[in-house]
Amino acid sequence: MDIEFMQKALQLAKKGTGYTNPNPLVGAVIVKEGRIIGEGFHEVFGGNHAEINAFKHASEEVSGAEMYVTLEPCSHYGKTPPCAVAIVEKGIKKVIIAVKDPNPLVSGKGVRILQENGIEVITGVLEKESRKLNEIFFKYIVTHLPFCILKTAMTLDGKIATYTGDSKWVTGELSREYVHSLRHKVSGIMVGIGTVLSDDPMLTTRLKNGNGRDAVRIIVDSSARIPLDAKVLNIHSKASTIIATTEKADKSKIKTLEQKGAKVIVTPLKENAVDLAFLMKVLGENKIDSVLLEGGSALNYAALSQGIVDKVNAFIAPKIVGGENAKTAVGGQGKAYMNEAIHLKNIHVQFFEHDIMIEGYLQGKTPDVNIVT
Repeated sequence: MDIEFMQKALQLAKKGTGYTNPNPLVGAVIVKEGRIIGEGFHEVFGGNHAEINAFKHASEEVSGAEMYVTLEPCSHYGKTPPCAVAIVEKGIKKVIIAVKDPNPLVSGKGVRILQENGIEVITGVLEKESRKLNEIFFKYIVTHLPFCILKTAMTLDGKIATYTGDSKWVTGELSREYVHSLRHKVSGIMVGIGTVLSDDPMLTTRLKNGNGRDAVRIIVDSSARIPLDAKVLNIHSKASTIIATTEKADKSKIKTLEQKGAKVIVTPLKENAVDLAFLMKVLGENKIDSVLLEGGSALNYAALSQGIVDKVNAFIAPKIVGGENAKTAVGGQGKAYMNEAIHLKNIHVQFFEHDIMIEGYLQGKTPDVNIVT
C-alpha cells in the first residue's frame, strides 16, 4: 500500500470543489503492479462518481488491480448505480478507503458488499485529510443543516471599517482572491440588510480563471427593507437570491420581491429579528449544504449567539485605523466576562502576503466534522 496513491486521489477529489454540492468531493485511483492505470473524480452533481470515471479513463484492463478511493463506495441506487457493485463487476481485488460514508443509513454497506464478494478492504488511510476535505458533506448528510463559515476581514485593531464606514479595502488582493474561492466552494452566501444598504454588493464569485460558480445569495432582512434596485436583485446569474424576513415585512413588498424573481423565506421572530436557526433548517431543506457568512458586526453576533456557525475564517490586515465608532467584526452586547468568550479550536494560520488568516472551529461542534490537519 502506498500513501502517495491516496494523496493523488485526494488531489483529484479537490478538482470537484464547487460543482458537486450537496454531494461529497471524491477521488479514485486504480493501481496495477505499482502503476496508476486509471484516475477519476466526482466532477459534477448528478454525474458519474469518481470510481466510474476512473474505470472510464483506465489505460488497460483493470481486473486484478487495486483501487484507492477517498470515500467509501456508495451502495445504493441514486442518480447513478452503486459504485460498490461496479467495483465487484470490474474484478478489482483490493480497495483502500480513506473514510467510511458518514451517512448512518448507508455507512459500512459499501464495504460489506466488497468484502462479501471476496475483495480485500482497508479503511482509515489519510482519514483526517478526507474528513477535512468533506467537512461540509459530513455535517450536512448527518444533520441536514448547512455547514456555516463565518468570514470576516479586520484591521489589527479589530475594525471592519473606518468611522466613516469606508471598508475598501481592509485586506489585500490575495486575501480577497481566497474569499472568492470560498464563495465558489459553498452553496450560499449570507449577508445582512445593513451590508446591502451600505455596500450594495453583487455577491458573485470572481475567480481569476473566470470559472467560478455563483452561490445562492441570502439576504437577512427582517423588515424587507431591501431596495428594489439592489444589485443582488438585478444581476444576471444562474444562482438565485433569497430574502430571509419576518412578519414585520410588508406583504406587498414581499409580493414585489417574488415578482422580481427572489425567493422569500419568512421566519419566526428571534429577538425581534430573523430566527437564524430556523432559516438554516429551511436552507438545508432546499439542498443548500453550506453557507459563507459575510455579514457585518450585527449579523455576525447574532449568528454566533444562535449557534449556527461551524468555522471562522478571520483575515487580519496589519493596519490600524482606530475610532470608537468604527465597527468591529462582532457587535451586539458582547460577553460580560472574559471566561464567557467564544473559543475556537483546531487552529490553522495562513499568510496571504502581509495579511494573516486564522481559521478555527467553534467549541462543541461534531469532532468528525471539525478536523484540521
